[in-house]
Amino acid sequence: MVIPGPQEPEEKTYHPSDGLFTDAHVPDFDAYLALYKKSTEEPEEFWADVAQEFYWKKPPSGQMLQFNFDVNKGNIYIKFMEGAKTNICYNVLDRNVHERNLGEKVAYYWEGNSPNHHQTITYNQLLRNVCRCANALKLLGVKKGDRVAIYLPMIPELVYTMLACARIGAVHSIVFAGFSSESLCERIMDAQCNILVTADGVYRGDKLINLKKTASEALERCKESVQKCVVVKHNAFRTNSDASNKLQTPWDESCDIWWADLMDGVSDECEPEWMDSEDPLFILYTSGSTGKPKGVVHTVTGYMLYTSLTFKYVFDYHHDDVYWCTADIGWITGHSYITYGPLANGATSVLVRNMILNESDLVLRVLGTVGEPINPEAWLWYYDVVGQQRCPVIDTFWQTETGGHVLTPLPAATPLKPGSATCPFFGVQPAVLNEHGEELEGEAEGYLVFRKPWPGIMRGVYGNQERFESTYFRKFPGFYVTGDGCRRDKDGYYWITGRIDDMLNVSGHLLSTAEVEAALTEHPSVAEAAVVSRPHAVKGECLYCFVTLKDHKEFNRTLMEELKRKVREKIGPIATPDFIQNAPGLPKTRSGKIMRRVLRQIARNEKDLGDLSTLADPKVVEVLFSQRWEAAA
Repeated sequence: MVIPGPQEPEEKTYHPSDGLFTDAHVPDFDAYLALYKKSTEEPEEFWADVAQEFYWKKPPSGQMLQFNFDVNKGNIYIKFMEGAKTNICYNVLDRNVHERNLGEKVAYYWEGNSPNHHQTITYNQLLRNVCRCANALKLLGVKKGDRVAIYLPMIPELVYTMLACARIGAVHSIVFAGFSSESLCERIMDAQCNILVTADGVYRGDKLINLKKTASEALERCKESVQKCVVVKHNAFRTNSDASNKLQTPWDESCDIWWADLMDGVSDECEPEWMDSEDPLFILYTSGSTGKPKGVVHTVTGYMLYTSLTFKYVFDYHHDDVYWCTADIGWITGHSYITYGPLANGATSVLVRNMILNESDLVLRVLGTVGEPINPEAWLWYYDVVGQQRCPVIDTFWQTETGGHVLTPLPAATPLKPGSATCPFFGVQPAVLNEHGEELEGEAEGYLVFRKPWPGIMRGVYGNQERFESTYFRKFPGFYVTGDGCRRDKDGYYWITGRIDDMLNVSGHLLSTAEVEAALTEHPSVAEAAVVSRPHAVKGECLYCFVTLKDHKEFNRTLMEELKRKVREKIGPIATPDFIQNAPGLPKTRSGKIMRRVLRQIARNEKDLGDLSTLADPKVVEVLFSQRWEAAA
């Protein structure tokens, strides 16, 4: 598939400032098209070229990619460079230290909760610490194929542990350190982890969080699975005696062991375990439509090559750049673009969730965004205010399941349209289908699917092949179903319109909730909006809108009529909302995604909400239920 270049699109397009990308990896749109064509028409040669950058104990040979996406032809499977042997930890550390002479280069600038709590970690130091951790895990009996649960905040030990697992062939399962004990236990049990690595506590601002207490509560429920719990005494408390006294760390002598005691005297050299390309690397849980998390499985080689290449090209990374991703490693963004992707490129990263910086501290070159589809107004603010009208906004579409970016602009190559994820990354072949599974050509709106795998795509749902196939492949046999809708414009650009179940069929018209939300947020009183469906006796479905107002704005009938008029004018009468509810806050995951499943249940007054463990603030749900009857028809 060849994507047509922009031909004077109606939407205003944005280009990076002159001179900002004089040495870009992909310098213009023609270069992108040439590489994209090679990646789809000659994939064996394309990925073989990428693979040459890495170390192989047993080089790739034979067929590069094998797969079946059609449930009618048998089990779904994806295999990439099967039979080749390597180790991802060796490639992101040893290769940089010994082959690329980057040992003294900074891998991470780690910033803690206070300005005086920071650390600079070179590649040499990172390698030694990872090897010590790997040897310590082996002392606990961890071996290839074992699952290790990691429940740590954003501290260096989190990176050490995940890479140590990769080094010895163990499968890491990182659980975001804000999850409840019940959620942690559920993930430990599902992955059958036999080791848990956690910390005594961590500050979030001025609040001291007792992680070990939560971990101990989880372990009470899954004692039969976990043999040892390794506890990091987080450095923050060594410099704050008052905090240490406040923190009561529950302790079980039969299970718990301090990190420092385990590491004491352990060698800082560890031979890597050489892994088959399709051996599992990690399990990462993502929310499902039913509320039960799915354990997404990624494997060694495909994930390594894909995260490395996407990081290099999507952020146009060069040797002297300093890169900062504000995600948590507990999410896929942190796995791919804090740990594996940057380290595979020998990058220097800032390891911290958030900081306050003066504009004079920064010389920005590229801005990125993930999560919810960004509306044009937010895009323009990001471009104008943060990027000072000189930095491209790289608005990426991808998922935990995809491993890396699948729709994305490239900084120097892609003319940008605010709100569009633009074009597919190399090797990715999207298609747009209607409800009958028929492929739509040209300008179209429907279901976003992919016709072939790329190296970094998930290999399954841990322990549940049936759920893997039913969730992603059964709806449209022969395609991977993203669960999202999209619109493709006349220039071949893709616009994500929201989850499939957030596309409404109102009186036979397919409406995008994202378009309605964009119209609502154009009103000067609205800060944020979310739109879901509600059953309607005549229309089939109608629009139920949640709006969060800006400070000091009043929610009243006049405002509701203005909002309805705004939607009618922007989209058409068929899109007029039936219900508009004031929402002081929206239910979001800790990674910032709106939980529309919860909003649909509120709209329908369904109180059985299922698993809410991924919610950042569960109290928001209670407030929305209490104000539900104020929504006006």
